[in-house]
Amino acid sequence: MTETTTTTEPVYVVDELISKDIDAYLDQHEHKTMLRFITCGSVDDGKSTLIGRLLYDSKMIFEDQLAALESDSKKVGTQGQEIDFALLVDGLAAEREQGITIDVAYRFFNTEKRKFIVADCPGHEQYTRNMVTGASTADLAVILIDARKGVLVQTRRHSYLCHLIGIRNIVLAVNKMDLVDYSQEVFDKIVADYTEFAASIGIESFTAMPISGFKGDNITTLSPNTPWYQAPRYAGITLVDHLETVEVLSSVDADKPFRLPVQWVNRPNLDFRGFSGLIATGSVKPGDAIRVLPSGKTSKVSRIVTLDGDLDEAVAGQSVTVCFEDEIDCSRGSVISTADNPPQSADQFEATFVWMADEAMTPGRAYWFKLGTQMVSATVHEPKYTVNVNTMEHLAAKTLELNAIGVAELVTDKQVVFESYADNRTLGGFILIDKMTNATVAAGMINFSLRRSQNVHWQALDIDRKQHANLKNQKPAVLWFTGLSGSGKSTIANLVEKKLHRMNRHTFLLDGDNVRHGLNKDLGFTEADRIENIRRVGEVAKLMTDAGLIVITAFISPFQADREMVRAMLPEGEFFEVFIDTPLKVAEARDVKGLYKKARSGQLKNFTGIDSPYEAPRNPEVRIDTTTMSPEEAATLIVDTLLGDI
Repeated sequence: MTETTTTTEPVYVVDELISKDIDAYLDQHEHKTMLRFITCGSVDDGKSTLIGRLLYDSKMIFEDQLAALESDSKKVGTQGQEIDFALLVDGLAAEREQGITIDVAYRFFNTEKRKFIVADCPGHEQYTRNMVTGASTADLAVILIDARKGVLVQTRRHSYLCHLIGIRNIVLAVNKMDLVDYSQEVFDKIVADYTEFAASIGIESFTAMPISGFKGDNITTLSPNTPWYQAPRYAGITLVDHLETVEVLSSVDADKPFRLPVQWVNRPNLDFRGFSGLIATGSVKPGDAIRVLPSGKTSKVSRIVTLDGDLDEAVAGQSVTVCFEDEIDCSRGSVISTADNPPQSADQFEATFVWMADEAMTPGRAYWFKLGTQMVSATVHEPKYTVNVNTMEHLAAKTLELNAIGVAELVTDKQVVFESYADNRTLGGFILIDKMTNATVAAGMINFSLRRSQNVHWQALDIDRKQHANLKNQKPAVLWFTGLSGSGKSTIANLVEKKLHRMNRHTFLLDGDNVRHGLNKDLGFTEADRIENIRRVGEVAKLMTDAGLIVITAFISPFQADREMVRAMLPEGEFFEVFIDTPLKVAEARDVKGLYKKARSGQLKNFTGIDSPYEAPRNPEVRIDTTTMSPEEAATLIVDTLLGDI
């Protein structure tokens, strides 16, 4: 390394214990604390360079990597003939070509006192969702500012997101001080500007440092170029010293009430039954009284089992298997907690969302909601507001677009065990998953449960759905007809009901047009209204099956996710998806109501098959090809399938 790339020699050398006693070294290394932190800020503020410098100075680069780095620095580096430390982190070809970070890059290094996992987060606004991913597990954020540019839009955006995610340890690293002659005046001006902004978003404290990732100033040793950087006015410590001594999240979590989301029921044989997972907060010992949620059952801990033997105590951050003294109901998704201070359960919340999908959020659409080890179906209401991170202004919005931050109400189909995100990241932070693509579309933080969620309870009834069905001598079911307008859904559905009626079956037919005259007369034909239309019909169909009826529905229901939402409302085996498969040309040729003609002329907007998509069922229980089968034949096939005759 040339003399121009650093002000001092790196202070970290390979531990001599490695050559003397490898077992002792590994034991020492195993018991070091772990700090997860991120670097963030605007484009070209030097995030990747800083991480590269940390890796270099902590001797975490092999000789062949160093040789490749020196070679790459000459070919694609941005520092002339000197080492470009950013290349150690910017691994994607597109990143090297453009000189920017696109995806989150995770790197590991360690010092004599602590182990570190650092996430290099992208600075471009279009990759904000990637930054949120990196911040979600971090204990600390290093927010870099180019000393020449000061506080920028992305500086404010990333600071707000870090505060929103719950990171309370923030380092304001004023980078590239070598390019402003290590000016104390420049540093003070930037710190003053950031202090004013930080106070406006609720950041109560931060640690400011003047650094140069490229030259190495104040990274591992205090720089002679900043003699004014001294206590008590300034922190007066290096970045590495601060990283080694700051309190990690696991130590804070250890002081909170015990919470263990169950990931797996460990049952290797008939003589052992334990519940495995990562302790989110608190600690537990054998003999402690516990409560399992949402069932509310209580017991005591008999053993705490690990691969290395039983423990006398387990704390936050450890993965363990807990055994109970009693046989009580506990499964994946349950939460084991201290008996006298359990978390809450609810199914309606106010939450803050960071939307991460290119496709905007659709109010009312069902998404998978994953909270810890719990997975349920959930819908999101129209946002209360979105946040302009530049002005902190609350803006009205109908939906959430890519990278938008907003607050909205969320409803799950079952009660989930939770705590507010401010109190517990594990039981307060969630993701939403698209049911069709399995892509993560949003990250969210629960603010609180809605009061109506706590005030509305299920009423215990003496006559249940099984007794209703037995009285009618039939199994409840929903025959869900789906297909294009004009496909023949209503015609075939009507024939099916007539056949079932002749067989003394108790039925009810819900037709799309008829429902819109009453129950859903307030809904239009936007995507959100169509989703709500299907949700309401699904709820009505569920109530009717509770009464023991065979429910027949005839709706276009163009979206697969919405049909799956209704399927999820019903017990397994009671939902029959009937796809009336009629080609668009055939359906349009019939055009009994003249709707296709209006849609083609532009008089009718959002019409399925013309300017709104239809998602055909993937694996319907019954598929009717109306080009080869008459309505009567179709009705017979559907009835035979329902009654199990084929």
